[in-house]
Amino acid sequence: MDGEQKVVCVTGASGYIASWVVKLLLERGYTVKASVRDPNDPKKTEHLLSLNGAKERLHLFKADLLDEGAFDALVDGCEGVFHTASPVTFSVNDPQAELIDPAVKGTLNVLRSCAKAPSVKRVVVTSSMASVGFNGKPLGPDVVIDETWFSDPAYCEQMKLWYMVSKTLAEEAAWKFAKENGIDLITLHPGLVIGPLLQPTVNFSVEPILNLTTGAQTFPNIVYRFVDVRDVAYAHIQAFEVPSASGRYCLSGRVAHMIEVLKILKELYPSLDLPEKCEDDKPFMLYEVSKEKAKSLGVNFIPLEVSLKDTVESLKEKGFINA
Repeated sequence: MDGEQKVVCVTGASGYIASWVVKLLLERGYTVKASVRDPNDPKKTEHLLSLNGAKERLHLFKADLLDEGAFDALVDGCEGVFHTASPVTFSVNDPQAELIDPAVKGTLNVLRSCAKAPSVKRVVVTSSMASVGFNGKPLGPDVVIDETWFSDPAYCEQMKLWYMVSKTLAEEAAWKFAKENGIDLITLHPGLVIGPLLQPTVNFSVEPILNLTTGAQTFPNIVYRFVDVRDVAYAHIQAFEVPSASGRYCLSGRVAHMIEVLKILKELYPSLDLPEKCEDDKPFMLYEVSKEKAKSLGVNFIPLEVSLKDTVESLKEKGFINA
């Protein structure tokens, strides 16, 4: 096992991606120090504590993104730090307080703790395609988004894309701080993350799939950059373990419109009550996201059909879909 005798930490460990990162780390023999906002909330911790190896090698810590120094004890003695904690929502009343501050200040808070800990060899930050593809550049079938693309905070602000603003500013702050403090930093940029859930609640990125199955009359006119949560978690481990890994990595297995998703779901689950009609007839653009750099980490993307099936099966198992 690659991680034997190694100690790493994961922030926001009860989240969708982070739970899978913890699972894979434990399977590889790592000792994991994991932060959660409320260690006494079973909804946040039970699924982690029941993982193989958790009893022996998982240690939960209470930490809040905005508490200065809250991550010092968590990071101390760790070789690798996986910073996944960041709020995810698209409907906010106060973007600064609800999204931007926790994302930017939280990331800097974690990195400050890393800068104090001589044990830390590499930091992997979970960013998002939100900080890559939103810059007003025209998209089309011949366009390939890759790691050289950056979202433009001014454009995102103008379009009121507050989540995109938060992820873009957090990434900018992370790179600046890492450079100034000699931290070996890697940022990962997943698209819409789907696949089986470990946690008992439905997370933000799986909701669009669940919403298709709840008797809705119409489906959204949206193109998504889909990626499986297991690929994203594996990319995190590889980003830490592969010595040559560096910089940013886009993680998107397939760019697809909701029409395509429904077509796959209808074939897999003919009995599901799925919407037939798109909410509007505005034109949409398909494009590509480069897989080259992700493949250099050893990521072979799970097909969308498999991810969708496993998402629905997981939602059924947890009682969110009656079928």
